[in-house]
Amino acid sequence: MNGATYQIIREAIRKRQNISATYKDYFRVMTPHVLGHKDGQEKCLLYQFDGQSSSATTFPENSPQNWRCVFVDELRNVVVVCGILHTCDQHTKRQTCVDDVDVELQF
Repeated sequence: MNGATYQIIREAIRKRQNISATYKDYFRVMTPHVLGHKDGQEKCLLYQFDGQSSSATTFPENSPQNWRCVFVDELRNVVVVCGILHTCDQHTKRQTCVDDVDVELQF
């Protein structure tokens, strides 16, 4: 069964909304793109456009470096936030973050 955080992200994708969350002790603002499972674990592919990370404090628009593949159960304080959806149109390969896709954002 999918947890509460999973359901928040699922609804955010369905309603075309962004989320904010803490991941690995960094506050982040992200557009969730793909949600589902990999090897039986809840996973999500997100595009981070604001906040912080261990590798950056600025997030250039349309940069492929802003993609994040995370374990859903490691996200904390997940909240839906309003705003423009963000993505990167520079795709160099197919996503491998999620094998069993439940929901995916369509642009």
